[in-house]
Amino acid sequence: MGRTKGGLNSKLQAVCDGQGRPVIMLLSEGQMSDYKGAALMIDVLPPARQLLADKGYDANWFRRALAKRGITACIPSKSNRKEPVEHDRILYRQRHKIENMFGRLKGWLRSKALRLTRYIYSDI
Repeated sequence: MGRTKGGLNSKLQAVCDGQGRPVIMLLSEGQMSDYKGAALMIDVLPPARQLLADKGYDANWFRRALAKRGITACIPSKSNRKEPVEHDRILYRQRHKIENMFGRLKGWLRSKALRLTRYIYSDI
């Protein structure tokens, strides 16, 4: 858990298969950058042809590490990158499957928290 002005926070990072099902999940402090989380997961990545990621993972070392493993990176360039790197915009549209997975996971967690809250207050 990371500490911010708003309190404690965390960040959930996931590697998903082509159907949007999580294969690897990493829970880290909220202020940790995305590519530092990628550094922790790079050694356990499953075999893949392509990797879709958002702009937070745009780092030269990460792209080189993926290329070394034979994985094509589909990562849009950050706006402050001096030399933008092209990405496959049509393939990048498939990233909605990962966003949907996070939405389902957060909805499931909210329902569990609500049930737990009801259970606690029913004993009072």
